[in-house]
Amino acid sequence: MSEKMTIGGQAVIEGVMMRSPHAFTVAVRRGGKPDAEIALLKETILPAGERFPLFKKKVLRGSVVLFEAMWLGIRALNFSANEALEEENGKKEEISPLAMAGTMVLALALALGIFLGLPLVITHFLGVKYAAFKGNVLFNLTDGALRVTLFVGYISGISLLKDIRRVFQYHGAEHKVIGAHEAGVPLTVENCRGYSCIHPRCGTSFLMVVIVLSILLFSLVPASWPLWAKALSRIVLMPLIAGLSYEFIKYSATKRGNRIVDAFMLPGLLLQRITTREPSDDQIEVAIKAMDEALAMEPR
Repeated sequence: MSEKMTIGGQAVIEGVMMRSPHAFTVAVRRGGKPDAEIALLKETILPAGERFPLFKKKVLRGSVVLFEAMWLGIRALNFSANEALEEENGKKEEISPLAMAGTMVLALALALGIFLGLPLVITHFLGVKYAAFKGNVLFNLTDGALRVTLFVGYISGISLLKDIRRVFQYHGAEHKVIGAHEAGVPLTVENCRGYSCIHPRCGTSFLMVVIVLSILLFSLVPASWPLWAKALSRIVLMPLIAGLSYEFIKYSATKRGNRIVDAFMLPGLLLQRITTREPSDDQIEVAIKAMDEALAMEPR
């Protein structure tokens, strides 16, 4: 099995999800206690691109991969939330998959409304009141600046919450273990501890690339269009933006050291200083467990 195999991951509640090309694993500390047993969820998967060759096409594959990642992410969060719950009186009330899916759909709708809709509405009314904002350049720069401000402000705000800081620690553990795997060193706590919490293929960097590309592509939509048409155009363009962002993230991973690529990636890498925290050894151990299980399930 090649050490160059691409592994992606996600921090969850008191644990880490790892995804290899054909496996999906989640490792979680039961009850969130450092010395507790590590609960595991592991499954083999067949990516949509292998079932339908069309989904391997560049740009299109980005949207497909994003959808798969969201679906697996919901399942991972549901499993982690149930395993991390403290038992009371010997019983534990589990969160149903339907309830978790409903929560995630609501969260996604709110995110689109706040980070996509709200900046557009504010900029639109600025254009109604001030003629300068009716031009494409200022309109889209203002719209983009508001999106970045809201997004960074939100991430910075939630990072102050104790429970979120623990998730961010597991995020750091995930990156350290992936970094050690990519370097080809044995996956031990001691080895992984020395690797960075920052990783160029992180979802945080992906989101920043999405925001920057959206500013460029949304600028193609005339500022004179009515509000409903501009809002619809943003929804229609999102799959294209996601696909292009995915391609850039993959390309940038092979072009580290290129000044232009590094400059474009810098905002996302800086934002990871907020979304990751230095993990404890027991958290790194959980991430290693998720990685080991995913690698063991890959065809040899």
